[in-house]
Amino acid sequence: MSDRIVKAHVGIGSPVTATALVASDDFSARYDLDRLEGVFSRPAHKLCGESYVDKILVLNTAKGGVATAWMLYEMKSRGMAPAALLLNAANPIMAQGAALADLPFMDRFETDITAAIKNGDRVTVDPVAGTVTIHG
Repeated sequence: MSDRIVKAHVGIGSPVTATALVASDDFSARYDLDRLEGVFSRPAHKLCGESYVDKILVLNTAKGGVATAWMLYEMKSRGMAPAALLLNAANPIMAQGAALADLPFMDRFETDITAAIKNGDRVTVDPVAGTVTIHG
């Protein structure tokens, strides 16, 4: 198998390689995560019970408000954050939260990113180049 590259809008943060955690669900750091345990906690979320720590989260769209910014920052300060965040569509609050937390972040992909990446794929996110490499 060979690597596949997906392009997106230029993002925020430094390049990172990690394992992907993928769902077509929307995402709120405030309402979907247990920031103390490091797992998805909302029962209706497809990733409920899964650890997000040091994973590249691949989800559909951002939801929620200003609490997302401080949640991402707080999780990063305790070493309980995802390695990166990839969304099909984000809002300014999510981008601000990723920037505040120094969390690699990208959105607006050329294809549905939740369909392009599978759970467990090894992925390299390069926000400055606007690329995601799915290692095969």
